[in-house]
This record gives sequence, C-alpha cells and structure tokens, in this order.
Amino acid sequence: MFETRTSQSTWALVFNFLEVTFYASVRKVRKGHGNALLSIVLSILQSLLFIAAFYLMFNFLGGRTVAVRGNFMVYLVSGIFMYLTHIQTVRAVMGAEGPTSAMMQHGPMNTLVSICSEALAILYTQTIAIMCILLLIHTVVLPVEIHDWPGALRMFILVWALGVVLGIILMALKPWMPDLVPILSMVYIRANMIFSGKMVLANMMPAMMLPAFRWNPLFHVIDQTRGYVFVNYFPHNTNVAYPFYFCLAALLVGMMFESYTRKHASASWDARR
Repeated sequence: MFETRTSQSTWALVFNFLEVTFYASVRKVRKGHGNALLSIVLSILQSLLFIAAFYLMFNFLGGRTVAVRGNFMVYLVSGIFMYLTHIQTVRAVMGAEGPTSAMMQHGPMNTLVSICSEALAILYTQTIAIMCILLLIHTVVLPVEIHDWPGALRMFILVWALGVVLGIILMALKPWMPDLVPILSMVYIRANMIFSGKMVLANMMPAMMLPAFRWNPLFHVIDQTRGYVFVNYFPHNTNVAYPFYFCLAALLVGMMFESYTRKHASASWDARR
C-alpha cells in the first residue's frame, strides 16, 4: 500500500548493475589498504618474490637446461604468474559476500555483484602487475618478445575465468559445509603447486606421468600459454578445448549451486559457530 515502485528499462537496469559492480570492485581493491596503489604494488611484489624464489631454485637444481629456448624469465612468468592469478581468483571469489552478508541489506547489492566485483578486482590488479613485471624484465634483464600476444592474452583471461567458476562453486558450498570448503580449497591450491605444470613442459614429460597432470585444466592453460609466448614451442600433449569447456560446465554448475544456496541460506546457520 505504501510501497512505491519505479519501473526501469532494461538498459537502465544494466547500467545500474554495472555502476554498482564498479563501486563494489573499487571497494574490493581498496579493502586491504586505503591506498589502491599500495594494493597493486603488493601484488607485484608477491609475484616478484615467487619468480625470484623459483629462479634461484632452477639455478641451484640445474632446471634451466630443460626450459624452452628463449627468455628464461618469461618462461618463469608464463607459469608462475598464471598460477598466482588462478589461485588468487579462486580465493577472492570463494570469499565473496554471500546472501547472508550484511552488505546484502543494501538495495542494489546482490550476490552477483559481489562475485563480479571480487573477480574484476583481481583481474584489474593482476593485469597491472603482469604489465609492470614484463616492463621490468624488458628494461632490466632481457628484451621481452611474445610470439602471439592475442593468444597469450586469451590464456590469461581463461585462467582467470577458471578461477572465477571454481570460486563460485566453493562459495556456493561454503554455507552448507563451512568447515570442509576451506580444506578443499587448501588441498586444491597445494595440489596445483605441483600439478599445474608451471615448472615443467608437457612435451618433455614422460608418458607415464602425463595422466597425473592432464586432469588439471590449469596444466593445459599454462602449457598452451608457453606455446603462444615462445616461437619454438608447440604443445602436443595439451589443448585449449578442455579447459574452455570445463570452464563452461563449471560455470553452469556453480550458478545452479549459488542460486539454490541464495534461496535457502539463513543467517541462523552460523548461530552455533
């Protein structure tokens, strides 16, 4: 009786959604630090520390002899940075505010905005981070030459999208299994330290070891990335189709789980925790 409803066109709803998502993404970037620039700098430093650690490990263990011919730093970046982007996206989306969050009390806010803002915040920081790292390598170490920039960019978007869809699944399962989901995410992240293939080339792996890696879509994306980055590397044991269709299927399952959880989740579930 006292409620007033304002009809909006489809375009008005779309622009309203994009506006709310933009402000929510800015909030995510600045959430850890009041200065958004500092958040990006810390992301760059984390990536540089990983790259430096693996560079030293490869030098001490003699792993540089099995690397693809070309810029060795780019070889490390093509594996390590893809891995970091993937796991950071999984963690961010998994930790997105759910239907029982206090933020959902605001009218324009919903779980889709929360998911998109987390995903876009990671994509924003990681894109700037990889550009800065490649510029640093190009100016300080060796000139960076990428054989197929559009192909490498597609793999970067694909590895980010895989992190988004897996994060949605974990986010949807979290209200139902709050103690198990963090364990599952930790096991997945630790397993990818080995089975992502960021330190090896699929073409040089023994045939008996390939089945242990082929289940992982991240392994396929990283190996295909090196095929786009280096002119003299042609991936024979991986493909783009598997991670792409895996991403579509996981997105469908994740959105179904998220929709069901959104309709049935209750704030009282955490009353005893």
